[in-house]
Amino acid sequence: MYQGIRISGFGGQGVISAGVLLAYTGIIENKNVSFFPSYGAEMRGGTANCSVVIASDEVDTPIVSSPDTVIVLNEPSLAKFEPMVKPGGILIVNTSLIKTEPKRKDIKVIKVPCNEIADKLGNAKVMNMVALGVFAKATGALAIESIGKALPKVYKKLKPEVIELNIKALNEGAKLA
Repeated sequence: MYQGIRISGFGGQGVISAGVLLAYTGIIENKNVSFFPSYGAEMRGGTANCSVVIASDEVDTPIVSSPDTVIVLNEPSLAKFEPMVKPGGILIVNTSLIKTEPKRKDIKVIKVPCNEIADKLGNAKVMNMVALGVFAKATGALAIESIGKALPKVYKKLKPEVIELNIKALNEGAKLA
């Protein structure tokens, strides 16, 4: 099993923290993982993306140039990362902020209004968890339950009710996969 993932959006959308969470979840599931963040000098509002590899075998490189799955959370990310998705791969699109239609016909596109779902749950900050729920369900690379177990270990300062809200967001995303 090998799953190369790219997550992209702007600073403040939880792109990097989502990548850390996926990598930590892979460790919990006794898989080999790598995590490679990339972001501009301006933290909030600048572009951010990360590569995550989850594999049963050794990980050769942390850089994912032809990802199996790409999660795009804003419009510029769609333009930049859609071409990179491996043929037959998955593109998860946050339709709350992306109005352009993906062009590729050789990939599976999953459209999810991540921001709207997060708002309905009562906290806009969980929009990245909605996307991760879609990813987990669509790929089977990680179990939703494992991501839930990793949350308090990765986000040590979160209160139990916020952890529960994140788990709800994961489950809402999984329903849409």
